[in-house]
Amino acid sequence: MTHAPILSLREIRRRFGPVEVLHGVDLDLYPGEVHALIGENGAGKSTTMKIMAGYQPPSSGQIRLDGQETRFSGLHEGEEAGIVMIHQEFNLAEQLTVEQNVFLGREIRRGPLADRTAMRRETRALLDRLNCDVDPSTPVSRLSNSDKQMVEIAKALSRRARVLVMDEPTAVLTNAEAEILFEQVRALRAAGTAILFTSHKLDEVRLMADRVTVMRDGAVVHTGPAAAITEDEMAARMVGRDVSGLYPPKPAARTRAERVLRLRGLTVPGHVDGLDMDLGRGEILGIAGLIGAGRTEAMEGLCGLRPARLDALEIEGAPATIRRPSDALARGLCYLTEDRKLRGLLLDKGLRENLTLQALWRFGRHFVDTAAEERALDHAIETFDIRAGDRRMRAGNLSGGNQQKLLLAKTMLSEPRILVVDEPTRGIDIGTKQQIYAFLRDLAARGHSVVVVSSEMQEVIGLCDRVMVLRRGRLAGVLEVGEIGEDAIVRLAMGVGAARREEA
Repeated sequence: MTHAPILSLREIRRRFGPVEVLHGVDLDLYPGEVHALIGENGAGKSTTMKIMAGYQPPSSGQIRLDGQETRFSGLHEGEEAGIVMIHQEFNLAEQLTVEQNVFLGREIRRGPLADRTAMRRETRALLDRLNCDVDPSTPVSRLSNSDKQMVEIAKALSRRARVLVMDEPTAVLTNAEAEILFEQVRALRAAGTAILFTSHKLDEVRLMADRVTVMRDGAVVHTGPAAAITEDEMAARMVGRDVSGLYPPKPAARTRAERVLRLRGLTVPGHVDGLDMDLGRGEILGIAGLIGAGRTEAMEGLCGLRPARLDALEIEGAPATIRRPSDALARGLCYLTEDRKLRGLLLDKGLRENLTLQALWRFGRHFVDTAAEERALDHAIETFDIRAGDRRMRAGNLSGGNQQKLLLAKTMLSEPRILVVDEPTRGIDIGTKQQIYAFLRDLAARGHSVVVVSSEMQEVIGLCDRVMVLRRGRLAGVLEVGEIGEDAIVRLAMGVGAARREEA
């Protein structure tokens, strides 16, 4: 690492109206260094990165490039200076193809026309670097979230950045895909690129970062070598409290609880084949498996969100038929989506409108009682610790963790007795994770039943009472109390283990 930073922030402050969200942030990025920026959701990380890349101007303070004070009037000036940002939220044109997205605004031309052959060839080479077999001519709207992330990374690689800023780049990637990204990061570091990244996966920070900066409540509270701080110390500095007890205690071993849901022969065409599932009262049931195992599709099929066939379904002892989400809600079964931004919330609407949308029947038959909605929002803000500078702000301006808490509050307003939560803590900080885990455990203790679909192994192990493992759309096995562990889950997911199946 050289002694001169490529990019520096000095005393950066940022206000949104009367609310100051950054309080004198200092940060240096050096060539050939990977610098991790960590903190809770709402700590100011994304705002800091957007200022650094030219997406937002600071209210005061200095941005220095190669030692000289500079100002970016927009993202294009930032990119022209060699600063490229990969956003946590996909910044892709869904109806354009992969190759069109990679070169959008920088098309390779042959005369007056875009040279699609050259763009396709270059895109293919970039995707090959990422071991991504997506066809460059495929519309982005047809891609999975992990493939979209790879396209975002390919787009950034095509810009040959001097400074690469990555906001939660591995949030939707499998472990194998994340390792491919890390290989590219190592290569860029070796070539002298300065890299800044955020991640809520502190093991990734320890693995990849040379230095770590911790933010809390809009200010820098620590900067130092990554090798000199443990993961527990990182977490404690992020949240300002002890988070060693991340998962709430599980209840003592007990006899099988009263069965509240019995599912037999669930088939979701192209994804799930003949799945059986039982769920007990007061139980947290985990659903694990590799990407593509059919976890999300199975639960969406159960809750009426996609076409499905099943042999039998009983909810609280009575036969049930679910063809649409309203049927599920009427039976006390509610699904919390994994995609809070596209399918969970209306980002351009306020907190109150988002909170009550799914349960408008509670706020008037012909006219909406906005005063009652405001009281419900008061209760949600207090109960779920939703931190918003202004309760009238758009949901899209909340941090990721507060968006997730708003989505959870919205879901619970429908008063479900059975709650299915898909990737409940994806892309959120460790402090908010602790809050959500405590809420789900308390919900189960009060007699509700919870199904947790998760790609995070430790989340499944630490939170769930029982774990179903899916493999290629089928049930590979069920792990009971005392059997749940990383080795057992991986063996079932890979098809080399054996465990008991659901009883008929």
